[in-house]
Amino acid sequence: MRIRSDVFRRAGRWLLLPALVLPASLPGTAFAQDAPSLNVEGPAVVLTNVPFSLTLHTEDGENARYRVRSASGRELAAGDLPIRSETSVSGLRAAEGDLPLSVEMTSDGGSASASVDPPQFPGWISLLPPIIAIALALIFRHVVVSLFFGIWLGGFFIAGLDPLAGLGRTVDTFIVPSLADTDNASILMFSALLSAMVGVISRSGGTRGIVEALRPLATTPRRAQLATFFAGIGIFFDDYANTLIVGNTFRPVTDKLKVSREKLAYLVDSTAAPVVTIAFVSTWVGFEISLIRDGLRIAAEQTADPALAGALASASPFTVFLSSIPYLFYPILALVMVAAVIASQRDFGPMHGAETRARTGGGVFRPGSQLMVNSEETGLDAPEGVPLRWYNAAIPVLTVVLTVLFGLYFDGASEVGRGASLWDTFGAADPFKAILWGSLAGCLVAIGLAVTQRILTLSQALDGWLAGIRAMTMGFVILTLAWSLGEVTSQLATAPYLTQILEGNLAPELVPVITFVTAAIVSFCTGTSWATMTILLPLVVPLIVALGGATGFEAGGGELLVSSISSVLAGSIFGDHCSPISDTTVLSSMASACDHMDHVRTQLPYALVVAVAAMLFGHVGTSYGLSPWIAHLLGIGTVIVVLRFVGRPVPAGS
Repeated sequence: MRIRSDVFRRAGRWLLLPALVLPASLPGTAFAQDAPSLNVEGPAVVLTNVPFSLTLHTEDGENARYRVRSASGRELAAGDLPIRSETSVSGLRAAEGDLPLSVEMTSDGGSASASVDPPQFPGWISLLPPIIAIALALIFRHVVVSLFFGIWLGGFFIAGLDPLAGLGRTVDTFIVPSLADTDNASILMFSALLSAMVGVISRSGGTRGIVEALRPLATTPRRAQLATFFAGIGIFFDDYANTLIVGNTFRPVTDKLKVSREKLAYLVDSTAAPVVTIAFVSTWVGFEISLIRDGLRIAAEQTADPALAGALASASPFTVFLSSIPYLFYPILALVMVAAVIASQRDFGPMHGAETRARTGGGVFRPGSQLMVNSEETGLDAPEGVPLRWYNAAIPVLTVVLTVLFGLYFDGASEVGRGASLWDTFGAADPFKAILWGSLAGCLVAIGLAVTQRILTLSQALDGWLAGIRAMTMGFVILTLAWSLGEVTSQLATAPYLTQILEGNLAPELVPVITFVTAAIVSFCTGTSWATMTILLPLVVPLIVALGGATGFEAGGGELLVSSISSVLAGSIFGDHCSPISDTTVLSSMASACDHMDHVRTQLPYALVVAVAAMLFGHVGTSYGLSPWIAHLLGIGTVIVVLRFVGRPVPAGS
């Protein structure tokens, strides 16, 4: 999952993440009784000894100062309070029994005070909503109920252990704001428009035309999977576009050749974020470079070595990003694993059972599955006698791809100018605008082709358009609940708590692997790789510099620094890749019309094998002097050995 909102961009330091602006009716927000010009906004909950923030607002008062005191009178913070300002007081820690907090303001015009008394819990409470929701979904396979329970549990804590009030918070504090978020709304609209385009394409015979056109080439399950793999690599510029286009386009082909929906979802998911992460030109590059730049700046300010500080301050973030690519072991090995699985036609774990079922006539999805798209009853089949023309599918899809690419370029160029480099231009673009433009253009082209060729009337084309949207209803519900659970983890400060308990005094050689594990856990529990990167990179870069891992950076060295940066990126992707509440994981299930938890269960063993190889040979091996290229070879060898001795051949089928 990725979140481009300004909230997470400003949360580069995890100490600021728990600062939440809440309505006056919620716990944690207080207004001074004797000075209406002062009000205080605090977090939804306070975790014992985990840093949090307060936001102070005042309209008047000359020479104003504030003090924050615990219930026992201990001063937690103090400082100046500018007139007509919003002041954030960060880094506060409350021990057990410190609440309620009192905030006092004194000025030439008098004084005012306010009390802040949100619910207080031990830090481990913040882990319960995501862990319980994910565990229930894995065990019982009822993902909607499991996610809703996790969200309610978060509301239960925020409401001070009131179960009925927690039910209200489930809707008004988590679900509605998730839908109101502009980035989330853009993803839903893009998914709906792309699904609507697929509906028109299906009704006009374009989908079956693609199947017929690929029949001479994709004659075997291996070839169908290989075509899907190369299509995933080809759409390298955006993971959302990659997932939805590849899954929807190749699903009819893989269904025809009895490739399980679980395998298709794995292929789609494993060629989305891993490809986009390492591509020079993508919607991720600018975001990653901006975080690297911030981390280098913070490290330069904190180091006592003038030469190293100068080198860090003047280093090109893009050059550092390029240097980090060989150390992105998980994304690279994930792609290798996909290619090896396709080439060997061997599987292991639940995936082998899914493929055996599909090849032997048991169906491309498990009986009783809760399909993210009801591909069996959508009413999208082409009427009898409709010409099966492959280009009625290919042209709208190509329109989406080209429109997104041109949209990214022109939107980015409007920000940085036409003379900027291509990666700077793409990095400055708003990907949500581009994918919306592309999906809308694809819909219009698909309808235009169907109507002008007299294959469908305008009314029939619009019926297909609406049918495509209706087919995605379950996916939209799960996606919304996943975002809402992510908001729960944000308001409960799950990520700061995890980061705090996982950091400590470390040998610099261990920082990359511990960083990878930390990023994976945070990303898995929160369902967002972008927020995880935002939280950890400004922490990890100064940490590894302080531990001596950037020695020689000014002379072209500092491999541990580069490796640590890569560990954040790779670990975030691994956790996001495995998380049932990640939007890219949900979108992969949607595009493949697969049961979401079946996708998670079958993909997880492959991701774990890749992660272990990446940690062992990549992040540990290179920290102790192993060449990254040799580490990759050892990782590839591990993947091949596991497939050879653990994997079993998939039946050829009938």
